[in-house]
Amino acid sequence: MKKALFALLILFSIKSMAQSSEETAIRQLLERQTTSWNRGDVEGFMQTYWQSDSLMFIGKSGVTRGWQQTLNNYKKGYPDTAAMGKLTFDIIQIKPLSPEYYFVVGKWMLKRSIGDISGHYTLLMRRIKGEWKIVADHSS
Repeated sequence: MKKALFALLILFSIKSMAQSSEETAIRQLLERQTTSWNRGDVEGFMQTYWQSDSLMFIGKSGVTRGWQQTLNNYKKGYPDTAAMGKLTFDIIQIKPLSPEYYFVVGKWMLKRSIGDISGHYTLLMRRIKGEWKIVADHSS
C-alpha cells in the first residue's frame, strides 16, 4: 500500500512539474507579445502566432483565417504607436487540454493617449515543433 501511494505521489509531482513548466512557457510567450507590442513591433508580436493559413483570429469584425491576414488586420487597426498604446495582460486561467494543447483565458488592456480600451481573450495554444504557438485567438 505504501509503495503504491509513494508511486502515485511521484507521478503527481512529475505531472505537476511538467504542467508548471508548460504554464511558465506560455506566460513567457505572452510576455514576449507584450514586450513586442509595447515597442511598436506588430510583426514581433505576431511571431507568437502559428504562421499558417489555418490560424484563426476571431474579433469584432468576425473570423479571420491565416497568419498574414491577421498581421494585415493588426497593422490596419493599429497603424501607429498612439493607436497601439501600452499593452498589459491579466491571465485568468491557463488550462491543459492535452500534452499538445492548452487553453488560456484572460483580459487585455491598452493604455493610450487617444483613449484606453480593454477586453477579454481566449487562446488555443498548441505545441508545434517544440514551441508553443497561438493557433486560435478570440479577442473581444
